[in-house]
Amino acid sequence: MMHNQPPYAPSNPDSKAAWGNVVLAALLMLATLPGRTQGLGLITEPLLADLKLSRVTYADINLWATLLGSAACLPAGWLIDRVGLRPATVGFLVLLAAVVWRMSTVAGGVMSVFVLILLTRALGQSALSVAGITAVGKSFGRRSGLAMGVFSLLLSVFFAAAFVWIGHVVGSQGWRPAWIHVAVGLVAVTLLSAVFLREPAQGGPAETEADSTGMTLKAALRTPAFWVFAGATALFGLVLSGTGLFNEAILAERGFSQKTYHSFLAGSTLFALAGQMVCGWLTLKFAMPRMLAVSMFLYAGGIAMLPLLRTMTHLWIFAAVFGVATGFITVLFFAVWGQAYGRAHLGRIQGAAQMITVFASALGPVLFARSYQSAGSYAPLLYSVSPLVFLTGLIAWRTRLPGSTAADSPAFSQEKSSVS
Repeated sequence: MMHNQPPYAPSNPDSKAAWGNVVLAALLMLATLPGRTQGLGLITEPLLADLKLSRVTYADINLWATLLGSAACLPAGWLIDRVGLRPATVGFLVLLAAVVWRMSTVAGGVMSVFVLILLTRALGQSALSVAGITAVGKSFGRRSGLAMGVFSLLLSVFFAAAFVWIGHVVGSQGWRPAWIHVAVGLVAVTLLSAVFLREPAQGGPAETEADSTGMTLKAALRTPAFWVFAGATALFGLVLSGTGLFNEAILAERGFSQKTYHSFLAGSTLFALAGQMVCGWLTLKFAMPRMLAVSMFLYAGGIAMLPLLRTMTHLWIFAAVFGVATGFITVLFFAVWGQAYGRAHLGRIQGAAQMITVFASALGPVLFARSYQSAGSYAPLLYSVSPLVFLTGLIAWRTRLPGSTAADSPAFSQEKSSVS
């Protein structure tokens, strides 16, 4: 029996509606900004001064809000699969807009701030992230690699523009007007999603039986591929959140100035963008576990290289290696779930994977801070993590996606489907 699908749903993953979902998915991920560390970082200093909160208190609020908020990934994925992508997403957006507007009016109080940040984490970083990734996965199924590359590129461009815009409003008007601007932006994304977001119907001409049925979450959790990809990305997120928060201090240990740090951020972002597009194209030709393995090898090399940087040449080699690896891992995490497990239960599966990565990302800054506190340097932790990342790459190299063979590539899989 076929599941009921809305009459507006496109059946062809190459249709304009499916590619429209890619653009909307990038906007949905942009809408997660008030629930992300980077977004909250834009208002941290004026918020602390305004509400008279200590840094330690605020750090604790963020840690527990992130950890508890990660649990929202699972019910978000279930809701998307149960009621549909569009109604669930619109609901998340409406609630987040209300929370962000309420936060712009908060007068103080540790518990009030904690509850509001918890809700932004749960609705933004968790629920809307699942919705954004699922929107592309449900539109393209097992052929989502290139679409995820385009999605990642759009996402980077949108976030860069948002950082400039919100940063300008914070600097000129203050953090409260900036958060009101964000709430208005969320309302705009809500309207666009309500009108244009589509969920593909099952049984279209370009859809395989595996796409329309797919594994349940319980079955996916029993496959090694789920834990390899979720674990690798969680480890990646742990390091990235730690180095991202303390990157300036890490580079300062190596003798680099703040100006050089800013140039490094811009350069590594460009390398990551290039990596995202190249990875999206390569997913059409090579098996994702092998690509994940190569990405983790590069990432491990970059982590081990970081404490050894001495010259500008070293720094730019590191920026290239780290940036490309970041771009590859990002696209692979977005793309693998639809290819490996089909569409039917994609929301639940991606929700579980997202929860694991959010949890790990919350722990990253804590581990880096404690490493510096105990050793006076970030180097011991970096040297300890690098072999673990490399080992994860070795495991990924020998991992196969469900239903694949050693000879499988995306093109080979499509050929098998047409023959059968």
